[in-house]
Amino acid sequence: MPGAVAGPDRSGWVCTVGELPRRIYGGDMDNRGLTLMAVHAHPDDEATSTGGVLARYAAEGVTTVVVTCTDGRCGDGLEGAKPGDAGHDPEAVAAMRRRELEAACAVLKVTHLETLGYHDSGMMGWATNTAPGAFWTVPVADAAQRLAELIRRYRPDVVITYDENGGYGHPDHIQTHRVTMAAVELAGHPAKVYWSTVPESWMHDVAALLRDAGVEWDEAEVAELPPMGLPADQISTWIDTTGVSAQKYDALAAHASQGDGALFLGLGKERFARLMGTETFVRVLDTTGAPTPEDDLLAGLR
Repeated sequence: MPGAVAGPDRSGWVCTVGELPRRIYGGDMDNRGLTLMAVHAHPDDEATSTGGVLARYAAEGVTTVVVTCTDGRCGDGLEGAKPGDAGHDPEAVAAMRRRELEAACAVLKVTHLETLGYHDSGMMGWATNTAPGAFWTVPVADAAQRLAELIRRYRPDVVITYDENGGYGHPDHIQTHRVTMAAVELAGHPAKVYWSTVPESWMHDVAALLRDAGVEWDEAEVAELPPMGLPADQISTWIDTTGVSAQKYDALAAHASQGDGALFLGLGKERFARLMGTETFVRVLDTTGAPTPEDDLLAGLR
């Protein structure tokens, strides 16, 4: 089984079957209280949508766990080579992206990093969607069982993943949602489950800040993008991550091989903080009774 979990030793060491353990960040889980787990599709997703909360809660002494479901092999290769290009080696890309993922998690002070090792499925409609080993083809129950093992091991109080559309329709994000929600059912509910989101105005905010930075991005292009985000009154949770926005910026920069991140990095740290200084979520499961809207993922737990 690719990337089968061999487990951490509960002190910051992680590995998958066939690999030597690597220390990501110190900290003894038994000496910590609350635990937050973020389940993501690809290397770099942990930085883009949850880099702020991972850094903020790690700084507060919370145990943070990142689970990355795929190896990112359909990302950019050396010199921007795309899948199918002569210079694109999927195995080399996957190895490079693993190194970048580890570097980003170190920046964010992630306590434990786990990788499930499934192959990146590529964008919806690509031939790679149905390639052997592609995450999109894996039975949800099989992957959910593996993730449930991690949930039982780490006992997270809070689990974060994507909504049923994966945020923007990427097959691996959709599959991550399905697998995570099934795993939560298998393992026993954590106290709280969240889906990451953005306000529906977010892409227009991106375009405005890019123009302010001297980068032209036609509003017509924004209008052609898939629907993304929610009206503000449908967002339950607004987390101020301004104080760690530099860490989030540096974590995204650790994924240097991927051109998508360069767009946000081109804003510079000040504009980046304005755009990324708040991370937003929809609370879909709660056992605490904490009122919404809320400004703390751990509201009702401390």
